[in-house]
Order: sequence, then structure tokens, then C-alpha cells
Amino acid sequence: MQSNRLSMVPAGLVLATGLMLAGCSNTPKDITVGWSPEKIYSQAKEEADNGAWDKAIGMFEKLEGRAAGTVLAQQAQIDKAFAQYKTGDKVQAVATLDRFIRLHPSSPAVDYALYLKGLVNFNENLGLFSSIIDQDLSERDQKAAKDAYESFRELTTRFPESKYTPEARQRMTYIVNSLAAYEVHVARYYASRGAHVAAINRAQQAISDFPGVPANEEALSILVSSYDAMGMTDLRNDAQRVLEKNFPNSLYLKGQGFKKSKSWWRFW
Repeated sequence: MQSNRLSMVPAGLVLATGLMLAGCSNTPKDITVGWSPEKIYSQAKEEADNGAWDKAIGMFEKLEGRAAGTVLAQQAQIDKAFAQYKTGDKVQAVATLDRFIRLHPSSPAVDYALYLKGLVNFNENLGLFSSIIDQDLSERDQKAAKDAYESFRELTTRFPESKYTPEARQRMTYIVNSLAAYEVHVARYYASRGAHVAAINRAQQAISDFPGVPANEEALSILVSSYDAMGMTDLRNDAQRVLEKNFPNSLYLKGQGFKKSKSWWRFW
């Protein structure tokens, strides 16, 4: 009788039960069960040192939960952000850093968090200086550059003695120069298509917003050529005098093009 009752169990139920058991057997085993927080951190660092960033991120997340409220958990959060940065996950890296800065405003690692946030947005590894595509920051989307500048500015303002501050200032200089170069890049585009009013507006914006930067040499030359094309002689002469005064050796004054430097920004 017992065998008959078993034979009456629906086949679908038997199959579903089997699949559920199989699924349970395939659940990844948590190798960190029973590990101390220190051991988890050591293993996470080893994975990071070996370039296994995804594995390291998983370990750091476990440590954040296991050691919540400790300095080690804070360190894990910072290290996780760096690992996310190395995987190219800029959005998650910035979110992790923002959370760290918000939750631990008095942490001694806040200066590094701000530096790393600036570095993530600076985005050097995605080709700012790529010789392959010959494209620099002045020709890329400017939002990330501005976000990077704000992070570096906050770092240098709040932590002037931080060991990360000198490099942050250098990167800020590069960003300012590149933002100015972007305006000139747009002005050059308009000028090359005969849209001289638009070219003049962008060149003037570069000069007024970013005084004293190298890109102003070309901005002034664009003003000279655009005013000349429009027959505005007085304004052309004024721009010419400013160009001569500030850049007496400019190639533009000799009727030559300006060859963009590939080395002026290399501070590091």
C-alpha cells in the first residue's frame, strides 16, 4: 500500500522538488564563513593586488557588513571604491565615495576620498591623453572635468596640508587650461565655417572666464581673424594689440598656425 501511495504523487511535483534541490546544491559556498574581519580584509587585498577587482569588491562588501561601525569597515569602503574605479565602474565608484564622505565626515581618509573622487571623474584611463585617438580633454564632454575640478578644489581647500593636495592642484591647473581650450575648440569650429559672431562670442568667453591660460593665445587670434572677416577694423586692431602684448612671439602674428603642445600638461 505504501508503494501505491508514492506512485500517486504527481510527476510535476517530483520534478519541481528535484529542481529545487539541485538549485540548492549549486548555491555558491561562502568561503568566508567563520573568517575574522582581518582575514577577509587580507584576502580582499590579495585579490586586488592580483588585479581580480570583481572578487575584491565582493570581499570588501562582505567586510563592510561583518565589521560594520569599525575603522576596518571604513577602509573596506574606500578600497571598494578604488576597485570599482579600476573596473571602469565610474558611477558606482563615485556613489561609494559620496556615501563614505557623508557617513564619515571626520575620518582621516576623507582627503583621500576626495582625491579619488576627483581622479575617477578626471578619467585618465579612458583616454584623456590617448595618442591613438589624438583627443584630449578639451575635445571631450566637460561635465566630468568640472566634477573632477570641484572634488580637487574641495580637497585643496579643506586639506591644504594633505599629501594629495599638490597633485590635486596640478590636475586643477590642467582642467582649467582644458576647459579654456574647449571654448577655443568651439570658437575655432565656428570660425572655420564662417560663423564669425559665434566664434567671437566663444573666444571672448574663454578669455574672460579663464584669464592667463595658454589657450587665450589662439582665442585672441580667432578674434583678430573674425573681426577682420567682418570688416570690424577697430576691434580687429584692439585684439591684435592684446595678442602682441601678451604673446609677442606668437606664431599667429607671423601668419602661421599654432601647433598644439602635447607636453605642457604633464605634471605627473
